[in-house]
Amino acid sequence: MTDMFPDPGDNWRPKLKRLLLDIDSRIDFAIFASGKWARELYERFTAAMDRFHVSGWKRWLIVEPLSEAATLGAGALLLMLSLSISAYMQTSDKDWLKKSDLAVTFLDRYGNKIGSRGIKHNDSVPLDEMPDNLIKAVIATEDRRFYEHFGIDFFGTLRAMVTNAQAGGVVQGGSTITQQLAKNLFLTNARTYTRKVNEAFLAGWLEAHLTKNEILKLYLDRAYLGGGAFGVDAAAEYYFGKSVRDLTLAESAMMAGMFKAPVKYSPLVNLPASRARANVVLDNLVNAGFLTEGQVYGARRHPATPIYHSEDEAPNYYLDWAFDEMRQLVDTFPKSVTDRYFVVRTALDMDLQRYADHVVDSNLRDYGKQYDASQAAVVIADLSGAVHAMVGGRNYDESQFNRAVDAMRQPGSSFKPYVYATALANGYTPDSVVVDSPVCIGNWCPHNYESSYAGAVTLIEALTRSINIIPVKLSIALGGGNAKIGRAKIVQTARNMGIVTPLPDTPSLPIGADAVTPLEHAVAYATFPNLGKAVVPHAALEVRTGDGKLVWRFDRDGPKPRQVISPQVAVEMIKMMNSVVENGTGTRAKLDGIPTAGKTGTTNDWRDGWFVGYTGNFVGAVWMGNDDFSPTNHMVGGSLPAMTWHDIMAYAHQGVELRQLPGLPPPERTQVATEGAFKGGSDEPHPALLTRKATEALVHIEQMLDDADQALSQASPPNTLGALDTGIANNHGNSNDQADAVAAAAEQKALPVSRGD
Repeated sequence: MTDMFPDPGDNWRPKLKRLLLDIDSRIDFAIFASGKWARELYERFTAAMDRFHVSGWKRWLIVEPLSEAATLGAGALLLMLSLSISAYMQTSDKDWLKKSDLAVTFLDRYGNKIGSRGIKHNDSVPLDEMPDNLIKAVIATEDRRFYEHFGIDFFGTLRAMVTNAQAGGVVQGGSTITQQLAKNLFLTNARTYTRKVNEAFLAGWLEAHLTKNEILKLYLDRAYLGGGAFGVDAAAEYYFGKSVRDLTLAESAMMAGMFKAPVKYSPLVNLPASRARANVVLDNLVNAGFLTEGQVYGARRHPATPIYHSEDEAPNYYLDWAFDEMRQLVDTFPKSVTDRYFVVRTALDMDLQRYADHVVDSNLRDYGKQYDASQAAVVIADLSGAVHAMVGGRNYDESQFNRAVDAMRQPGSSFKPYVYATALANGYTPDSVVVDSPVCIGNWCPHNYESSYAGAVTLIEALTRSINIIPVKLSIALGGGNAKIGRAKIVQTARNMGIVTPLPDTPSLPIGADAVTPLEHAVAYATFPNLGKAVVPHAALEVRTGDGKLVWRFDRDGPKPRQVISPQVAVEMIKMMNSVVENGTGTRAKLDGIPTAGKTGTTNDWRDGWFVGYTGNFVGAVWMGNDDFSPTNHMVGGSLPAMTWHDIMAYAHQGVELRQLPGLPPPERTQVATEGAFKGGSDEPHPALLTRKATEALVHIEQMLDDADQALSQASPPNTLGALDTGIANNHGNSNDQADAVAAAAEQKALPVSRGD
């Protein structure tokens, strides 16, 4: 019965088996067919390619080289594409050309114009109005094939390489005008392979987007020609006192010669070298066929003579630094600010700046040979970090390297306050006792200045006498026996206070073996009189557009002070550093009747001499030494640097309301007299300033007016602004009433303006 009536549920199994077998056979057939098809296709391809088979000399001399070239070319193309990414990122901004047109007029703290930087492109001289001789001189000297190449002159580069190889040095450059413009617009002067690669790509990009004349015009407008002058028109005014339109052939040749090295060939620095270079330019004009020997004969016989500037020149080191600050600052402005011309009121005090320049020059002239010191840097700032004066070197025309901002020099013992501040923050007190005895970290064993040991000393005594062993022992103790951990804490303290330069971890770090700049070192010390609040160095107080619109103000938009050490630690450090001036190595910096604190610094072989100190009003740093790191003649920080600091600071405090240093007795008087201050032949004193309260009141009123005007222009109808103007006009006799009127009008619209006292 079971066989006669099978179970219907069993029928699906054979069907599934047949289905799977069918699928498997189809897959096998497809694989077999595709393999057969691939073999047939390959055989057909091989037969077709056999027609192109080349053997013998044709293969090895033609086919194989072309094949390898194609392979290498494809790889080179991929490499170039990867390298070009960083270069073309520089052009991502649609307003790249406008962005490079930044121009700034600088005012001192009282609103007087002190100089300018940058290029006002709209005011530049058109190319067709520039002297033909100047254009030809630049092309003949800088890039003779300018109108023939596409941004990179391979023949010119090869020629320069051969010439330099024959001369055994760099006597001829290979960069084209387009490459130099690319560097000026997008890159820096760093001598790196990356910069050269980016420069080459950007040169090609400029050639694709601009005409040759546009490239030449931009190059002539943006080239730096020394003396703070950007562009040929500004340089013509600076060196010859005339517009570029009026340059003679001799002056054009001298100008064209400065493109290569504006400082080296500046006629104000080395007139013979400048004239010799101009003669080379005249040779280039003749060799290029632009002029004949007869046409340049007069320029050879009667070379150009520059105009010499008076001693009362612009504060160029300060302006260079302020312009660099402004270039970074402008990128933080809202996108609604499209202007590229700004007026910046800085913190500069021109009288103090002139005096600082005078003191540096006078002291180096009187004592430089005695100490074998040839250069100096000075930074004077108030306790908010606003820099009132900056000396970047002895002579700006001779060297435009700003030693106050860019020179990284070992601070020596002037670094020790960061060590002691770290110790005080970790439980030590000025009266804590540490034993001055031999100590070694690995195979490094420091010694004191007099190669003797004082035994058990307090921290205040160790700092006053500038004992080297104690900071090293503190670094070990701060790390619980691990000096590396202790040094990390010290570095963190220095970082928090404002030291931004690299501080490599070395055993000698606690005694100032790592390098800092005078600017950051000076303003970092302001943390102590600020009761532990760190500030940032800055030049700009407020920034306005060319039409007077306020776009940025430091007190409102700048970085705020940060509490980085406790007020108690700051007060204890003030007392300890005051002892350095009163009883220790810094006595020559002591100011009569003005509480002062600071620290001297001297490095190995007396290469660097420092004094960095502060009062209740100002903080300042003085560095002295030599650019080539050669030793001085036993110049210590407590000698010429401390004397220079004293002279400048004594002048800075005249006419200023004296403030108390926390933890020290108040000043013996409220203000320093202004008589007989100017050292060295001039009896011009530092002019008396407004009192602190009066200055703050005036600034506060101005700030409220700016804030109210800005807020009203954004949120108020016209009649409110008119009411505000009427209120101010009716109260013009009293500044407090003006402030009240501003606040009242603002409050009518619930504007965010605080009412002043």
